[in-house]
Amino acid sequence: MSNLTQTHSRYADHLLIVILNYRTPTMTIDCLRSLVGEIQSLPGTRVVVTDNASGDGSVEQISTAIETEGWGDWASVMPLDHNGGYAFGNNAGIRPALESTNLPAYILLLNPDTIARPNAIKILVDFMNDHPDVGIAGSRLEDPDGTPQRSAFRFHTAFSELDNGLRLGIVSKLLEQWVVAPPVPEAPCQTDWVAGASMIVRREVFEQVGLLDEDYFMYYEEMDFCLQAKRVGWSCWYVPESRVVHLVGQSSGVTDTKRPPKRRPQYWFDSRRRYFIKNYGWLYAFIADFLWASGFTLWRLRRVIQHKPDTDPPQLLGDFLRNSVFLKGGVS
Repeated sequence: MSNLTQTHSRYADHLLIVILNYRTPTMTIDCLRSLVGEIQSLPGTRVVVTDNASGDGSVEQISTAIETEGWGDWASVMPLDHNGGYAFGNNAGIRPALESTNLPAYILLLNPDTIARPNAIKILVDFMNDHPDVGIAGSRLEDPDGTPQRSAFRFHTAFSELDNGLRLGIVSKLLEQWVVAPPVPEAPCQTDWVAGASMIVRREVFEQVGLLDEDYFMYYEEMDFCLQAKRVGWSCWYVPESRVVHLVGQSSGVTDTKRPPKRRPQYWFDSRRRYFIKNYGWLYAFIADFLWASGFTLWRLRRVIQHKPDTDPPQLLGDFLRNSVFLKGGVS
């Protein structure tokens, strides 16, 4: 037996699914229910629900559902002692698996506010098996009626910040190759990063780049992770045949497009600032902040002059400036 074969035989060819719950027990149970068929088609799959100290009876409700529905052979709950954010909660489920003797081939991060369509997870696993050079892949996220959501993205850059702030058609056309959320692809394609709501990761990626960065509380952490993976040679793909319903913003309440926008929480600004400073340095972050703030100021003036509706979160410009590198410097 070759060394490669000996090494591979140590690893179980199975999948670990991590679902992070925070005060969404009903949605988490619905998500688990949608996985029953997937478990049958993917023997050896394990699901761990980590709970970020919800304190609302989530652990008891989810544990009861697992017992009464007969899911105990493949699902378990891991209560955590505090709410450390998205990366913290997911890492809590990933870390023991990477330290075990029964290492998973893949780890899937799945939001509690998702419902897997039939074969959605198996399609992702098959794609990864067929493409050993791919490190990360993401599903097509969609509304319950099948309307696709943008879930294959480009990395945020200074140019994308200008476009996000200014929102002027001619400028967006000129900056087209830097637009963060391009139109939804119809076929599998390589992309910079995919939404963490349904993101499968090859085990070796974690072994090379480490776990998710827990200095992000929420937002930007999956983009950061995909960037670290790219820097060591792993590609990221979007797989639209894998279809997952995503009830946008239901788990966090921040990005829910079905309700009036809420004021952006402090952690969103902290995550954005950390992403730019960590990956591109203070000067680049300064330029990105300047371009967004300048563009957004011009947009607000144009919105008033042209009587366009106000769809921005309340106090966005003031909150942005208070949390920019102009005032907070290089502190991430």
